[in-house]
Amino acid sequence: MASPTTEPLDKSHLIPKGERYRALIASAVGSVIEWYDYFLYGTMAAIVFGPLFFPSDDPVISQILSLTSFALAFLVRPVGGILFSHMGDRIGRKITLIITLSLMGLATIAMGLLPTYASIGIAAPILLTVLRLIQGLALGGEWGGGLLLAVEYSPSHRRGFYGAIPQTGALAGLALGNLAVTGSLAVFSEEDFLSFGWRIPFLISAALVLLGLWIRKAVGETPSFKKVQAERTQEKLPIAAVFRKNWREVFIVIGAKAIETATFFLFATYTISFMVSIGYERLEALNAVLIAAVVTIPIMLAAGAISDRVGRKKVYTVGTVLAMAFVIPYFELLKTGNWWLALLAIFIGFSCIWALVGATLGSYFAESFPPAVRYTGVSLGYQVGAALFGGPLPLIATALVAAYASTLPVGLVVIAFGAISLVALAFTRDRTGQPLDG
Repeated sequence: MASPTTEPLDKSHLIPKGERYRALIASAVGSVIEWYDYFLYGTMAAIVFGPLFFPSDDPVISQILSLTSFALAFLVRPVGGILFSHMGDRIGRKITLIITLSLMGLATIAMGLLPTYASIGIAAPILLTVLRLIQGLALGGEWGGGLLLAVEYSPSHRRGFYGAIPQTGALAGLALGNLAVTGSLAVFSEEDFLSFGWRIPFLISAALVLLGLWIRKAVGETPSFKKVQAERTQEKLPIAAVFRKNWREVFIVIGAKAIETATFFLFATYTISFMVSIGYERLEALNAVLIAAVVTIPIMLAAGAISDRVGRKKVYTVGTVLAMAFVIPYFELLKTGNWWLALLAIFIGFSCIWALVGATLGSYFAESFPPAVRYTGVSLGYQVGAALFGGPLPLIATALVAAYASTLPVGLVVIAFGAISLVALAFTRDRTGQPLDG
């Protein structure tokens, strides 16, 4: 066994359980609310924003414009990541997370109150896009902080499981958003839904944000940031320090992120509009994704726990290879027109394959950076990867299917993204079970 002089002493077990659980709850609840707001836009962009805010004589053009507004948020997510991670590494994780949650909530509520194109003309899509960009800024800072709230409080031997919990917040938020939309569709007629029913899920965000803020205010700073404060090792400009000392890790995270973000937005967002375009009812498409999202939550937690035993690199690599192999058969199952086969396809892709990479990437990425720049490094790599490979995916897929009348080009794009991730993974070092701040 290595001596304390050669291997940092692991003190993660000394954190009181009460503090650890409060942090975990705050991370999970905040993540659910942030992703609810963020994905709700994606769902509405797939089913109603086209005719309401981007009307056109050609429904395909209308849909592409709607999905473009969805994708634009990914361009500012890295900006939000840099801005808020600077705060997180300089003044603390807690206050930064309160700011990002408030910003996301206000933008979402404003969407629910926004007049449509029929009322105010071109101002409607412009204002909607501005609010979407604000959402992107908020999420750019939220993800890294929410992740670190869980990971930096975790015991070393369970870091994969703890890191999977805020990741499941994305699924719970997606499911909650879909549930709010399907509930509105069930309550209102088609005419009433397009008139005002679509606003209800956005306005619900007000109550959710207040709940999230109340929970987060009860949590203290993470042990890792307290250590940085005690040792006075904060970087004056974390982004400069990351590019000077950890630029390799940033590029590795960007590449590894490719397959995770591409498959997520394929299964969670593009699938809905694709199913509707080939004849499925809106509720059928929404319910299929809703069911898969709920089922995926316990599978992700199990995958995170497994990564604590076998290593995160192995789990992530297996998920990447399976995603590359399944993406083309995935579309063939959807195109059968059979809802049960479509549900099976989404379950395999989302719940059994994406879950492997989705569960492990948070802990895997966080372990790559030292505590003084961890918020900045992990946020920058994650958000740039999302902007390059995730946000444009629904738009790219819609355009390719329209141009070639085939889903094969979409499958090839996802396979290419998987190849990028495999190359990045080859350069990673698995630190499963090691002290986080060593």
